[in-house]
Amino acid sequence: MLSKLSHWLGTRRREKALRTYAIDDALWQATVNGLPFLKHLDAADLARLRELTSLFIAQKEFSTAHDLELTDPMTVAIAVQASLPVLNLSLDLYKGWVGVVVYPGEFVIRKTVEDEDGVVHEVEHDASGEAWEGGPVILSWEDAQMTDGSDAYNVVIHEFAHKIDMLNGEADGHPPLFRRWHAPLDAQTWADVFDNAYDQFCDKVDAVPERRWARFERDSLIDPYAADHPSEFFAVCSEALFVKPKAFEAEYPELYRLLARYYRQDPARVGALDGQPA
Repeated sequence: MLSKLSHWLGTRRREKALRTYAIDDALWQATVNGLPFLKHLDAADLARLRELTSLFIAQKEFSTAHDLELTDPMTVAIAVQASLPVLNLSLDLYKGWVGVVVYPGEFVIRKTVEDEDGVVHEVEHDASGEAWEGGPVILSWEDAQMTDGSDAYNVVIHEFAHKIDMLNGEADGHPPLFRRWHAPLDAQTWADVFDNAYDQFCDKVDAVPERRWARFERDSLIDPYAADHPSEFFAVCSEALFVKPKAFEAEYPELYRLLARYYRQDPARVGALDGQPA
């Protein structure tokens, strides 16, 4: 009886959220048209993504900084990009926090870090996005609009991949695996593929002579920044999976299959992935 009541209440809340945060047809079409990497989705997938986007907006609190005006097109554009990675998973992967803070452009991050000798330093750097464990996602609106697909860059997908990675503790490139979605994928299989790919990428980056660095940075599908930490490699590769899937699959086929299995999506349309539907 209690389970039936809980299900009924959950359904009622969902229906109310979908009504309250319904996305206007014209706004939805304009948003989709501005995100060319959604073209692999069929009409049914787009309909589910539209609902998920509304539910995301219902669950999160959007705010801005530096007098940036928060508009419906801004909110929907960010929400749909955040919802894409969990389209075949669940918004539950974004539970435990509510804030999405949008800056006009890059913003300054100040951190306290400890070096190898135990000396504590105060550092600051410019950022286009930041995800806090248990806290908000912070985004540069200027960067969030860089969605023409000319490269694999997508700050929204990047930061929300970090949020997924943080579900089982500090971001480390080993996101949680859920039996209902990811079986038979297990932690050992993930480590065998992901850690090996990360090590190879780091070796590749380290081998680039300084005189060729600018060209390598320009031509590399995966941003060299991904070599900084396994968590960054996971987030950057998540960008590539959704934004440049065919190029990513061609250059890193085993890694593509791993991430496609994790997100339960096959944007490059390479076929069934170890028993999961394409």
